[in-house]
Amino acid sequence: MSGAPGALASAPPAARGRYLLSVVLLIVAMGSIQLGASFAKTLFHLVGAAGAVALRTALATLMLAGVLRPWRTRVAGGARTALLVYGVSLGVMNLLYYLALRTLPLGITVSIEFTGPLAVAVLSSRRAIDFLWIGLAATGLGLLLPLVPGHGSIDPTGALFALGAGACWALYIVFGQRAGADYGTQAVALGSVIASIIVVPIGIASAGAALFAVQALPYALAIALLSTALPYTLEMVALTRLPARTFGILMSVEPVFGALVGWVMLHERLTSVQWLAITLIILASIGTTWSATAQRTSPVPMPE
Repeated sequence: MSGAPGALASAPPAARGRYLLSVVLLIVAMGSIQLGASFAKTLFHLVGAAGAVALRTALATLMLAGVLRPWRTRVAGGARTALLVYGVSLGVMNLLYYLALRTLPLGITVSIEFTGPLAVAVLSSRRAIDFLWIGLAATGLGLLLPLVPGHGSIDPTGALFALGAGACWALYIVFGQRAGADYGTQAVALGSVIASIIVVPIGIASAGAALFAVQALPYALAIALLSTALPYTLEMVALTRLPARTFGILMSVEPVFGALVGWVMLHERLTSVQWLAITLIILASIGTTWSATAQRTSPVPMPE
């Protein structure tokens, strides 16, 4: 199925059903990720941002290790660098993302972080129209960042953390593809182990004994399930059934899910200028996905 409306309309009913079900699964996955992020923000008062990401990463690693059993994988010498950078970028990305969430609304944090995969997609394409997507993304980012006072200005430190998370997301994409080529699905578990080695000690140093408090465990389990186990499973099912372009374009609207979940769960209100900025970044993401998938068949990978 090519993903064009005509192709979908002419497909057998069973194929159309699988297609639409995959779209629903992907939407549920995006909502699940953002719902997990909202639970993480509620956990900050108990263990802090570093503690929350440590709990999430450790529990997610245990879940992935239990399923994938990465200890049976032989790590080849020449492929270690890509795997190491992939794991480090995964851990630092999640840490910076949670640090940004301390002071920024969920939708804005996701939007700023999206500049990472946007940059990778634009740099991998060589079409003149990509300058339009760059312009849209830059305009949206300019409206969000605290470059000019007013217009619902956001915390500068939080914005820097979100930009740093976006840069790590770009590294995650580039080196994750290389690690995946060498280790397949085991790269996810191995990368999570590396990420845990980095963020868990930071979380322990930051939160101390509070990290092991019984009242934090239900939140941590919910975050690990909603942010990793459930969306990963649903995204993999959708990825095998949807065209790459459709998958990438649907994932581009994730900042909207972040803003809506932040509004409903955390009572975060955005200004009209901030909504405009998020819209511009989404349009840029859709445009780069459309251009990039015209030249390659795989969408931009999404982070843990």
